[in-house]
Amino acid sequence: MRAFLMGCFHPRGGATDPAAVADGDEAATATATAKATAPPTRKGKKKSMRRAPSATARLRSLSFDDLSRTLASSGMHAFTVAELRAATRNFSGSHFIGEGGFGPVYKGFLDDKVVAGMQPQHVAVKYLDAEGPQGHREWLAEVVYLGMQLSHPHLVKLVGYCYQEHHRMLVYEYMARGSLEHHLFKNLLASLPWATRLKIAVGAAKGLAFLHEAETPVIYRDFKASNILLESDYTAKLSDFGLAKEGPSGDDTHVSTRVMGTHGYAAPEYILTGHLTARSDVYSFGVVLLELLTGRRSVDKRRRGREQNLVDWARPYLRRPDKLHRVMDPSLEGSYSDQAAAKAAAVAYSCLHSVPKNRPTMREVVDSLEPLMRLCGDVPAGLFVYTAPEAKLVDDEPDKAAGEEAKDGGASVSAAAAARKKCQRSAVHAESAAPKYASSVAGKESRGSPRQRRDRGA
Repeated sequence: MRAFLMGCFHPRGGATDPAAVADGDEAATATATAKATAPPTRKGKKKSMRRAPSATARLRSLSFDDLSRTLASSGMHAFTVAELRAATRNFSGSHFIGEGGFGPVYKGFLDDKVVAGMQPQHVAVKYLDAEGPQGHREWLAEVVYLGMQLSHPHLVKLVGYCYQEHHRMLVYEYMARGSLEHHLFKNLLASLPWATRLKIAVGAAKGLAFLHEAETPVIYRDFKASNILLESDYTAKLSDFGLAKEGPSGDDTHVSTRVMGTHGYAAPEYILTGHLTARSDVYSFGVVLLELLTGRRSVDKRRRGREQNLVDWARPYLRRPDKLHRVMDPSLEGSYSDQAAAKAAAVAYSCLHSVPKNRPTMREVVDSLEPLMRLCGDVPAGLFVYTAPEAKLVDDEPDKAAGEEAKDGGASVSAAAAARKKCQRSAVHAESAAPKYASSVAGKESRGSPRQRRDRGA
């Protein structure tokens, strides 16, 4: 099906692809124009590599009717506006999930009553804001990549779409835990445990590696915490492919395109030159991994001086295991593996290298991070608090047990009473030992840490 679809989208003749102009890819426009006007090359001369229009660009050149027929043949479900209104209760505020550059997102429920033959399931419906920064191009890119080309356990599944008159909507599987951004920066009631952070990092890395290693490589271009969605078990999945681009082909080393993405995540060479490569995604992954380690945003104007930019502030510590604790997320309260944290920090450091070719591939990142999930032996255990029973309860129990024994006169009752007495003696012993332990802890705390005593000259 995919080969058939892609084969149908090649432009007829040598006319310039209008989608290239709309996408801002001046290089692609010049290439298409040159192909139409250049004389045939001589034999023996090496042909220069020319980039063909992307699948999204080819689809965009189709008429409304042709595009509708093409999408219908892709196997995705084409929802009507009425069906999605019913699924979201007319896009009510109670079903509102959030809003991004694409537009508002609503939680919905689909079943046989809404769409004939539909299995009951919760979905997320993204409604394109006609006046927002993104438009039909981004909507179509999501349909092409998630609906026609790409499928992976760490990519959000596209259930269907709505393409009716001026309405543009996308219907995804519902991700119960929301975005990584919410858990890192907006959830004040709980902090992500260390093991969960590693699981999210590995899952997101696998999603990017799949994109880069696809038959037609895809550059995600907008990798950030808000685009990483989490299932109920915290499995990470990449969403929002509106800015994704097909990677370079043949002898090309990069894709020249408009600089788009999010400040703080985009690679520096991409910002300066507009040259987009898979290593640009690697840099963005390094920023997100740094956010997972530190619990800080990539850019935070509320902080002072150098700390406003996370990479500038934290990068010098990433190769210093003895100083890494200075930038680790305080909400972890030290409950993480020092060895795993040091190795994860080294991976982040390599991803953030200023020279793109010196950054690892995403497959190498996966191979480096995945073994760290097994390094949990040196994670410090949390504080265990034991509360002993009150003394008067211990004193009362023997009389009660003796009364029961005298009343019943049974051997089994006597044995039970003896067992209770034994447990009570253990409890009394624990109670008497507790003040000694508490006083010793208090004494250690009053003396301070070894560094504090050294600073005082003790």
